Amino acid sequence: MNKTTPAPAAAPHTTPSPDGRSAPRPVTYGSEPKATQRIAELVQRQGVLAVLLTVVIVASFVYPTFATLDNARGVTVQASFLAVVALGMTMVIITGGIDLSVGSVFALGGVLAAWASQWGLLPALLVPLVVCAAIGLLNGFLIARAGMAPFIVTLATLLGARGLLLAITDEGATTYLVPKGSAFAELGQGSIWGFGHPILIALVLFAGGGLLLQRTSFGQTLFAVGGSSDAATLMGLPVARTKILVYMLSGLLAGLAGALNAARLSSGVTIIGVGMELDAISAVVIGGTLLIGGAGSISGTLWGVLLLAVIQNLINQIGTLNSSYQSVVSGGFLIVVVVAQRYLARSRRTT
Repeated sequence: MNKTTPAPAAAPHTTPSPDGRSAPRPVTYGSEPKATQRIAELVQRQGVLAVLLTVVIVASFVYPTFATLDNARGVTVQASFLAVVALGMTMVIITGGIDLSVGSVFALGGVLAAWASQWGLLPALLVPLVVCAAIGLLNGFLIARAGMAPFIVTLATLLGARGLLLAITDEGATTYLVPKGSAFAELGQGSIWGFGHPILIALVLFAGGGLLLQRTSFGQTLFAVGGSSDAATLMGLPVARTKILVYMLSGLLAGLAGALNAARLSSGVTIIGVGMELDAISAVVIGGTLLIGGAGSISGTLWGVLLLAVIQNLINQIGTLNSSYQSVVSGGFLIVVVVAQRYLARSRRTT
């Protein structure tokens, strides 16, 4: 009786190895991102830049005074203070948090800087930075260690920082002036190649922030914490320490922005900063950072800040509208962006 031997099973696809033998090809699971997913990611990251360029081009043709070097300098100087505040806010939101205290901390930093400027440049910078960083440290500790909600904690420090400002200035009756011609005044009013020092400082900070977020383990930890705090803990990441550091950094940057603004105005103005936290959040979200955390970019925040500044400038160019219309336009942009983010996120999940 003839025996039949079963046919050998089909061998897996092989590729020649360096020594002449066959080695199995690596098996890859999943597929390349689809075109729809790539487009959704691109729009989320760089859509605000396209809108900004479109608005600038159209405004340059409609309003002749818009496309001038002096106007560009004015827009960027005004935007530089909000940009520094929004930089810290970006990192906080990426971790899934929120910081409502930055407006009051900004104003407090300006008053403290003007008060300390009588002793020189170094005290004028150190005093607001130390105090404002301490407020951010308190926020981070209560949120990360005590488990309190970021909204409640930062709302409390918003009121506390504003109250401290009023106590220092005798309910706003005392205005501290920056000595004319001092090094601190030059920091806010001087320029290099026609660009004010606040602009250059903001650009340096954004460059450093981009490197920190994309090229360091700390930056990657921010995304992991924002994506899932529990998963980051299971991975052994320092979740609590990371949250404390980002809130301290947010307070530090808000205080620095306030100090630079005081140097530019030559005084510690007590009534500024009201609602600034909402402008910072708007710029960050418009720039593509998700409010739920886990995704965002420093460059997007910069474009969001510039877009809001350009809108404000265009409102001033029109002349028949007052500055309150900026809030209307900013709110409209924010609603559109949040709706678009939800749609893009849904598109990326289904592709």
